[in-house]
Amino acid sequence: MKPHRILTLLWFLALSLPSAHAQVPNEGLANSILAARQKNAQLMQQYSWNCRVEILENGTVKDTRIDQCVYGPNNQVQRTLLNDSGSPLPRGFLRRRIAEREREDLDSYLKKILVLLDQYTLPTAGAVINFISTSPLPAPGPTGDLQFSGGSVVQPGDTLSLWIYAPTRAPRKITVVTTDSDGNQVTFTGTFRTLTSGLNYLQYGTVDVPAKSLSIQIHNYDYINQNN
Repeated sequence: MKPHRILTLLWFLALSLPSAHAQVPNEGLANSILAARQKNAQLMQQYSWNCRVEILENGTVKDTRIDQCVYGPNNQVQRTLLNDSGSPLPRGFLRRRIAEREREDLDSYLKKILVLLDQYTLPTAGAVINFISTSPLPAPGPTGDLQFSGGSVVQPGDTLSLWIYAPTRAPRKITVVTTDSDGNQVTFTGTFRTLTSGLNYLQYGTVDVPAKSLSIQIHNYDYINQNN
């Protein structure tokens, strides 16, 4: 199982770069969000950080992985394994083989879920513009956040909500409620943090599939500017 792949698919506004432009309602707001994303993506490349990912089944931790992350010369995140503590397989050929197949099935299912959730990261400028243009223009809340909400964003009946801090256009929170190919509910909640340098990043993320008693928990921490 490779839980570190989860992080790459769940980063959305902080790591996505704009790639398109269109004349739409709320165009100025959408473009300012895209500009903030691009600036943040460039700043992110100066940092190293740690990422902890836990996969739980029936409330029991099945795998924990901690990676040190940094951007390489090809603008791709490079990870150095610091710790990997998956559940041990049972003894005995038959029991061990059954456990291996269960792990393979779980890994295959989680990959499908991550591909699904990746569509809610609004990975292109066109996706951001379309979502912002179809969401009612909100007034800032008491904390300065703009909340954008929409339904049937990727598939019928789903919901996506984004909280953007109005002064900086940085993301503060995201929630997704959707379903897998079997109709099981899948939820994702993520919260963001902004450093004094202006860097905005996904601090905590949780994916839950109640019907399968599965949960993925992500924590990014210890961001260090490599240029200092």
